[in-house]
Amino acid sequence: MLQQTPVARVLPVWLEWMARWPAPKALAAEPPGEAVRHWGRLGYPRRALRLHACAKAIVAEHDGHVPSDHATLLALPGIGEYTAAAVASFAYGGRHAVLDTNVRRVFARAVRAEEYPPTATSAAERRLAEALLPELGAARWGVAVMELGALVCTARSPRCADCPIAGACAWRLAGKPPHAGPARKGQSYAGTDRQCRGRLLAVLRSAHGPVPKAALDAVWDEPIQRERALDGLITDGLAEHLDDGTYRLPHT
Repeated sequence: MLQQTPVARVLPVWLEWMARWPAPKALAAEPPGEAVRHWGRLGYPRRALRLHACAKAIVAEHDGHVPSDHATLLALPGIGEYTAAAVASFAYGGRHAVLDTNVRRVFARAVRAEEYPPTATSAAERRLAEALLPELGAARWGVAVMELGALVCTARSPRCADCPIAGACAWRLAGKPPHAGPARKGQSYAGTDRQCRGRLLAVLRSAHGPVPKAALDAVWDEPIQRERALDGLITDGLAEHLDDGTYRLPHT
């Protein structure tokens, strides 16, 4: 839930999920559409489907217990390197480098004297992060660096005067050279297929049963874009088209 989403938006949804589904077995027992429904407006709703598939695999393959081993976690549906490292480290105290956007930015500035990290995580970044891991307390170290990036070494307005490692920061000592790579552009949303998909999905989430096509047509005026977005939701498994022409959240 926290990937590319602020804590303030995630917290109420997470609390609802934990109350409704306190263990993987509880989530796995529900249709996948319920995971999508209770994902709410967090964005990237395919993550809800992946969490549901992951819960089913944990029940089927691990007796309902989330594995602690990094490699075993990676084998679960929807679990990538970041999530596997985060679970193995933060939940079980394992020694793993957890590289989110905030951590990568701290390392880029403090070690490489670069304002921003590359667009995609590189092998060099992983080697650096692993080399910096302490032998003891790696999980606490990971949380500390993550918080440093989220609260102090922020993307647009870093608070260098409040930074505990400012005296050793390579980027600060180099005079804070500006980013030399491609211009960083904010993501547009208004009028995009993503916004259209969100509108359509909101109709399906609010209805506890199949929805007629007219109810979906009413929330987006541009028909070609609307049909493209609806086809995309079906292809991604976020919606189902029934034989009577109605639509619903996935049940299987």
